[in-house]
Amino acid sequence: MSLPLLAVAVMAILGLGYTFYGSFVARQYSLDPKAQTPSERHNDGVDFVPTRPFYLLGQHFSAIAAAGPIAGPILACTMFGWLPAILWISVGVVFIGAVHDFSTLIASVRHDGKSIAEVVKANLGPRASLALMAFIWLALVYVIVAFTDVTAATFVSGDADMKGLTFRFNPGGAVAAASVLYLSLSVVMGLVERFLKPKLLLQTLIFVPLTLVCVYAGTRLSTVLILPVRTWGLIILGYCFVASLTPVWALLQPRGYLGGFVLYLALAFGIIGMFFGGFDIHQPAFKGLTAMTRNGPVHLFPFLFVTIACGACSGFHGLVCSGTTSKQIQRETHCKQVGYGAMLLEAFVALIALATVMIAVDTKGKGPGAIYGSGLGAFVSVVLGKDQLLLATTFGAMAFSTFVFDTLDVSTRLGRYILQEVFGWNGRAGALLATALTCGVPALFLLSAGTGSYLKFWTLFGTSNQLLAALSLLGITVWLKRSGKKYWYTLLPMVFVFVITLWALGSQIITALEHRDSTISLINAAVAGLLVLLAMTLLAYGVKAMRGEPPLPAPASRAA
Repeated sequence: MSLPLLAVAVMAILGLGYTFYGSFVARQYSLDPKAQTPSERHNDGVDFVPTRPFYLLGQHFSAIAAAGPIAGPILACTMFGWLPAILWISVGVVFIGAVHDFSTLIASVRHDGKSIAEVVKANLGPRASLALMAFIWLALVYVIVAFTDVTAATFVSGDADMKGLTFRFNPGGAVAAASVLYLSLSVVMGLVERFLKPKLLLQTLIFVPLTLVCVYAGTRLSTVLILPVRTWGLIILGYCFVASLTPVWALLQPRGYLGGFVLYLALAFGIIGMFFGGFDIHQPAFKGLTAMTRNGPVHLFPFLFVTIACGACSGFHGLVCSGTTSKQIQRETHCKQVGYGAMLLEAFVALIALATVMIAVDTKGKGPGAIYGSGLGAFVSVVLGKDQLLLATTFGAMAFSTFVFDTLDVSTRLGRYILQEVFGWNGRAGALLATALTCGVPALFLLSAGTGSYLKFWTLFGTSNQLLAALSLLGITVWLKRSGKKYWYTLLPMVFVFVITLWALGSQIITALEHRDSTISLINAAVAGLLVLLAMTLLAYGVKAMRGEPPLPAPASRAA
């Protein structure tokens, strides 16, 4: 099959999925355009801010589309071939991933903008909510650890995996400078929007081109910000601390909006490259049910599904939907476009990432960042010309790091929300303490694990991410049943993802205990065991709730 034909087939599946299945799910929720949303009811100018749907879509899309839909498909293709990967992406996103995102978003909106943990609390009881909050916070720690380390490495080498690529300037310094300029530009845009209130079109025409200028300027200032990896890691965590406490209009909204256009540009170059580049597919469609890796044999079932976490289904998306996006939805009818639609866009990001490895002649010894940078650079060179291939490849590497970087402050903000909800830490002091803990634990992990730790945590991150999606769907299924609505479209995906992820966690625990090759492996095994325990606890509460049994009261310490 040719690359253009394959792209058309996937685009058709995504388009039909949005038009028909997305509309079917929307009808089940009876979206009301006149209903007052939490952003209007609690408009405080900080967390609850009514936001135009196109602006919010860019911010939401940028927050959810990080390294997962890029690294995951590339890794899966190198292990099992492109056909299993593309089947899981295209089918999984329509019936599982997009349903999860859409459902989590509308459930949060209907529960006054509360997090998915609060939705679980209302339907499964406070003890189940505590278990889910503990699960979420552990998962967020792994997100922050993995993404902070890969971003810090990017600021030093150009990409954590970009060995063998040569540049006419310092690639790491270029990415670091471009990222700092990009974040500064976002703050300026936020201030302009807040105090001058120009039309969105005018802002777009001014600030989106300036984003590209930042990328170019980064290549000219590549020797200005040269720091060690560990130093960059601490600086990035410091940025996350500040960004988590900053009003959303000042950074999160404009950064997400501009980051969305970086994604749109990468998508545009990917489309042009796939359809008009004349590239051949060099990777096999199917390599077998078992792949050999540095850690031993890996089986397609269940690891294909948890490797491609964010490209098909991601529990992290539910945290974004219920943690920040639900607090900015203007109308209930916007939930389909922002929730279901953005997830399909992420699947297309995964398709382009998959295409970059499919056209690669040799992937041996190259990590996903190097493969993506080279492949996207080849697509960009279709527009800019082959004489600009090196610059185009650098843009691909910068785009990869930007996607990762945009997720970090969102994860920290969500971690703050969780701790404040659990312990009732209201006010500024509570926010500071919750943020310090959410940044402090990843800092300890990074300082003890050393450079490259994201590779050690990535598999567990992907598995816990998927299992979180199953747990979110569990709470939503109970809510739908108690509301007297159909719930099979959330129940069936929940069962599938639950089985796959528990299977993967069990395999990881067994492997870690058999080899015991490092302290990090044992820590991962312990965390995996804790995640399984928390998940089974939530499942038990879910089964009781589905049977109509009243939830248990909160523990005595909580009730007091």
